[in-house]
Amino acid sequence: MAHVLAVDPYWNDWLDFLLRWLHVVAGIVWIGTSFYFVALDNHLRPPQSRRDVDEGVGGESWEIHGGGFYRIQKYRVAPAELPEPLYWFKWEAYTTWLSGLALLVTLYYLHADVYLVDPGVADLSSGEAVGISVVLLAVAWLVYDALCRLLRNELILAAALVAAVALATFGVSNLFGGRGTYIQIGAMLGTIMAGNVLFVIIPGHWDLIRAKEAGHDPDPAPGLRGKQRSVHNNYLTLPVVIAMISNHFSAAYGHAHSWAILVALMLVGAWVRHFFNLRHQGRDVWAIPVTAAIAVVVLAFAIRPRESAAPAGGRHAQVAFARVRQIVTARCVPCHSANPSNSAFETAPKGIMLDTPREIRSQADLIEQQAVRSRAMPLGNATGMTQEERDLLGAWVDQGAR
Repeated sequence: MAHVLAVDPYWNDWLDFLLRWLHVVAGIVWIGTSFYFVALDNHLRPPQSRRDVDEGVGGESWEIHGGGFYRIQKYRVAPAELPEPLYWFKWEAYTTWLSGLALLVTLYYLHADVYLVDPGVADLSSGEAVGISVVLLAVAWLVYDALCRLLRNELILAAALVAAVALATFGVSNLFGGRGTYIQIGAMLGTIMAGNVLFVIIPGHWDLIRAKEAGHDPDPAPGLRGKQRSVHNNYLTLPVVIAMISNHFSAAYGHAHSWAILVALMLVGAWVRHFFNLRHQGRDVWAIPVTAAIAVVVLAFAIRPRESAAPAGGRHAQVAFARVRQIVTARCVPCHSANPSNSAFETAPKGIMLDTPREIRSQADLIEQQAVRSRAMPLGNATGMTQEERDLLGAWVDQGAR
């Protein structure tokens, strides 16, 4: 699909860099506000002044930061008169989602044959993969929103949402390659979070404001729904970050059970977030970080690459470097070259070039990790590396990579 919106590779690199920068900065701000306001809610204590209670203050918190004291008050519903100016927290979410969508389009959609499609997983064209991805973004929000409106019990809702995310991750892993699966799940969760802000939290704020402007007592229900979705967003932050950064972790996305690894990592992220939310309420449940750490260690050992099985006839005969170079040139150099022939890359990914014998030998360990053990490379196996070729590369490394 890259030819549809052809961009000079040099400017495409700049676009990719600036969009990533914007996305990371906006995401930091959005996550920061989410963490702060949930922590603030958890720190609220009943107001000490009777006058504050009579004026509708539901809780207050004293804070110190930057050399000064702050007194934060939260109203049970709304103050008697609307204050001016009134600051909103929404553009952090919108900017994060829009910049993320732009990255999804410029990187994953325009080069879907590299980043989304894996012929070994599903026989999809680039257009089909992009279409499925877009539909899944919408479906993620619709299913999540429906579950929130149908299920009133928070524990049952939480269990249903975890099951839905696990099912979605498994389903997507049967459509896209490992790396594409991870970014797709991250994008789906990010869409849910942005949808909460756009369709629930901000409209709820407007309901409160319009009621006050009309001289009516505001209905607390929209605010309560907004609070629920805000807490959901808080728990989703670390799972989304994990999904986004783990697509650089080939031991995870290249594993045969990559979908289960992602689900496990996201659960650990939400579990850690729960620890901090409880801590802000004055409850230090140290069993949570301990069990989270144990889970990560167990997972790391469980997914560690096993030694490659010996070929049917026993150990490989000495592998000639000429044969290794032939494989690398055909399967790896289209991307990892000073002048990549793959239109998705202007420069070699991560600066790793495999044009010369010296470069190939210097990257022997990485070749073994990426092409032999995790099978994460080539991306989507676009160049068609066979198992026999992977075995030969593994044997060459075992023999000293000479």
